[in-house]
Amino acid sequence: MTGANGQVGSAAVRLLEPLSRHQTVAADRQTCDLASRDSVEQCIGEVAPELIINAAAMTDVDGCETNSDAAYAVNALGMRYLAEAANRVDAHIVHVSTDYVFDGGATVPYHEWDRTNPQSIYGASKLGGEIEVMTHAHRWTIARTAWVYGSGKNFVDTIIARARQGDPLAVVDDQRGCPTFAADLAAMLVTLGVARRTGMFHVTNQGSCTWFDLARLALALVGLDPACVTPMASTELDRPAPRPANSVLDNRALRLGGIDLLRPYQEALAEYLGVTPLSDQRLEALGVA
Repeated sequence: MTGANGQVGSAAVRLLEPLSRHQTVAADRQTCDLASRDSVEQCIGEVAPELIINAAAMTDVDGCETNSDAAYAVNALGMRYLAEAANRVDAHIVHVSTDYVFDGGATVPYHEWDRTNPQSIYGASKLGGEIEVMTHAHRWTIARTAWVYGSGKNFVDTIIARARQGDPLAVVDDQRGCPTFAADLAAMLVTLGVARRTGMFHVTNQGSCTWFDLARLALALVGLDPACVTPMASTELDRPAPRPANSVLDNRALRLGGIDLLRPYQEALAEYLGVTPLSDQRLEALGVA
């Protein structure tokens, strides 16, 4: 498991350790630095895993824009190193990718066979990683996901903390995507990996919303007033990297392959926050999606 300290990696490790009949090795950047071929070769060579779940990446979207060499070194070339190392020990790779490989201009959800067209260095470097895996790995699965939250710093916790502090909250309402609970994503990565389901899959919780909608739902679930959040346009943030306006992913390959889809994002968010899901009537009364 690479990227073991991140939201998805840590969730996968928690899931695997009590269930696996085999040893689960949790590798962080210190033990498996994707930007270093020697580091990757040494880590994979010593462990000789049957299955590699790669959740490591440079995910700072704006940081990628200002340091493109670092982004490509980790997100693209690093996947060439990992594929080569996996081939030497005959391991299957499950690689986590992103909705940012699309340009966000579609009016319908993106499926696995849609044309990619990243608009940011982060998206382009992650697409590069997909190409490296597909080109060089003998056995591979790629799982594109979006809007992940889990243990560690994330949008949901930040919004709730700021609301409790009484801070003014303005959240973009012109980007739509699929909020995805890291624990649910990790479970699907394990399922795909254990079953050796080769190919490209979109893996998100079901349903979509805007960041504004998600902020209001999170606040409502923990008993705070969702009206304290106001909508804003993405252009007001003036960030270095563009964000896709439409990040909604259609989990078509899972659905057509007969694999159970992840639950609705509203249910997953309630579990993450440790609360009971709100009824449709209550959500409607609060004006929450």
